[in-house]
Amino acid sequence: MIVLDILNFLDELAPFKTAEDFDNVGLLVGDINEKVHNVMVTLDLTKEVLKEAKEKKTDLIITHHPIIFNPLKKILKDDLVFDILQSKISVISAHTNLDKAEYGVSFFLASSLGLLDILKVDSDMEFLRVGKLKEPLNSEEFILYVSAKLKSFVRATISSKKIEKVGVVSGSGYFALQYAIENGLDALVTGESKHEVFLTAKYKDFCFVDASHFKTENIFCLPICEILNRKFGSFGVSFFPSLQKSPFCVAYESQIWN
Repeated sequence: MIVLDILNFLDELAPFKTAEDFDNVGLLVGDINEKVHNVMVTLDLTKEVLKEAKEKKTDLIITHHPIIFNPLKKILKDDLVFDILQSKISVISAHTNLDKAEYGVSFFLASSLGLLDILKVDSDMEFLRVGKLKEPLNSEEFILYVSAKLKSFVRATISSKKIEKVGVVSGSGYFALQYAIENGLDALVTGESKHEVFLTAKYKDFCFVDASHFKTENIFCLPICEILNRKFGSFGVSFFPSLQKSPFCVAYESQIWN
């Protein structure tokens, strides 16, 4: 197998042409004709992840967040892109195209929360997925449920309503709050939200859960590996998730969680 084979399959799964205009996706580093045996899937490509990739003799890294997002004016020693080039590891990034895909990051987030009947309900809300809980929960129970499922600290607003119909947007999806309220959803789960969003949700008696950008997107690694291993495993190619952890810690008074 070569890089191009995997690139083409990812293009079928989540067409690169559907990425937002500001985005940078596809093969960002490497050679489409390079042979591939070991492939790492990661949310971010950091120096720690690159070190892990080298140790595991990785030929290709698939990232969600593009390693090159803004134009580069120079690449110097000790820069991450310099190190990647030196490693001779190819890099494919699938970002907003994978967020929008039928079986993409928001779908995987909904699945990880155990939602049923997952749907994309509106063409104007390409990043939103909606599903139902197996059993209705009150908002406090639902907030704890999300925290347990994603193994994440969460910030949330408590509502007086039972939670059954849930919307999710991986990453930063607070823009979907008004849609969720107006279209009969009971809760919205996303990450990286502004203070004013919580104020709006609280005022509207709506359960809004921010489980962090990292935790709502890193969940894509394992299911993507499973899809790719089913497709290419018989050709001797192995796909595995990185060991990347959240870049921030959480502290309260005298205790800190990393």
